[in-house]
Amino acid sequence: MTTRKHTNARHTTNIGESLTVNPVFVRPGETTELPKFEIPDGMCLPETAYQIVHDEAMLDGNARLNLATFVSTWMDKEAQDLYAETYDKNMIDKDEYPQTAAIEDRCWKIIANLWHVPDVNSAIGTSTIGSSEAAMLGGLALKRHWQTRRRAEGKSIEKPNLVLSTAVQVCWEKFLNYFEVEPHWVPVSEDHIVLDGHELEKYVDENTIGVVAIMGVTYNGLYEPVKQISEKLDEIQKNTGLDVKIHIDGASGAMVAPFCQPDLEWDFRVPRVVSINTSGHKYGLVFPGLGWIVWRDAEALPESMVFHCSYLGGDMPTLALNFSRPGAQVLLQYYNFLRLGREGYRLVQQAGIDVAMYLSSQIAEMGPFELVSEGDTIPVFAWRLKKGYTDKWNLFDLSDRLRMKGWLVPAYPMADNLGDQILQRIVVRAGLSHDLANALLHDMDSEIAFLDNLETPMPREGTGSHFHH
Repeated sequence: MTTRKHTNARHTTNIGESLTVNPVFVRPGETTELPKFEIPDGMCLPETAYQIVHDEAMLDGNARLNLATFVSTWMDKEAQDLYAETYDKNMIDKDEYPQTAAIEDRCWKIIANLWHVPDVNSAIGTSTIGSSEAAMLGGLALKRHWQTRRRAEGKSIEKPNLVLSTAVQVCWEKFLNYFEVEPHWVPVSEDHIVLDGHELEKYVDENTIGVVAIMGVTYNGLYEPVKQISEKLDEIQKNTGLDVKIHIDGASGAMVAPFCQPDLEWDFRVPRVVSINTSGHKYGLVFPGLGWIVWRDAEALPESMVFHCSYLGGDMPTLALNFSRPGAQVLLQYYNFLRLGREGYRLVQQAGIDVAMYLSSQIAEMGPFELVSEGDTIPVFAWRLKKGYTDKWNLFDLSDRLRMKGWLVPAYPMADNLGDQILQRIVVRAGLSHDLANALLHDMDSEIAFLDNLETPMPREGTGSHFHH
């Protein structure tokens, strides 16, 4: 048997040898620190640049265990292949990529039909970067219509306002700020936990550009009752003459309700609904970077919002806040429509609802908690600590303990008027199986036991986890 002789003598290599022979972790760039906030003076090998970025990204959480986000974290391998083949397509360059443009047109028309638009050939729609951009386009159309009507009546166009719940997603606060619209906030309460039309007449006046109704409230997953809100607006019109339209923020629910609650009337079946937005990258089941908006008809979209420009070989009408943007996600949306069909979407969304309701039922049986919602609308639910359960810990502490196990389960204060209530929420997406759900429940049990057995309360210098919509 031959014994190899080892030596501790240092072997010195020149730069050429280190680039061509040595493993990536002993190459320049890995053995030295590259500048963080200035571009480096020289180049490094692509493998080195990849490894540095790859290793930093490893420090992020595991996307599959992120139960805070609504955004898709899983797609078929074939979808991933399609993404890799088409990430260089620019959605705005319809002259160079006419087939991608045609597929975009098919997609929004498929969505419009899901939402029972009266005549798809009279409707107008577009893809966007996400549902936030789509929501802003919907709000802007309401504002432009209001301005046009007021000018025709010889009235002031100052101080437009929008009626919406205090529990809306933060993109609506951006819309109000960026497009100079006053909010008429309808507060949530224990008796009216969502906008439901209660006392709506207090918030609607001649400067109201519209009402926003949410299909899938970010805080708790609940649907706002669109038909009920519309009936209250009918009553207001009868009493005051004010004809106020509805925009639906269906970021999540607009791609769940058509499949899992098909008889619920929330969409264009309600005559006051003039526009609906959704996220392709949430329950549209596409990787991040895709939203959709559809207007009932050409009358609902002011012509002033459509730009006609000569670009890249032809006259091109564009409708979006962004100009150049990815085309790949639009193709992924079409892939999903073909791959899943109506029945496939129903199965995927219902499986998510089933997991959500299983989790919520198990969490409701745990001693500390009471449910705020149970996940029977979109597969999202929230809970709070029972009053008087403990003074040792709160939901921020539980969120921090679960994070140590890899789970991101956010805790956050409820909307204004209920801001003293702390909720914890789970978003079930495609990829969260019953098996993973049971692993989460096991970890919750163990962390609750740890917190309950503390001899002294958790420190209160900070607030623990912070919630972002």
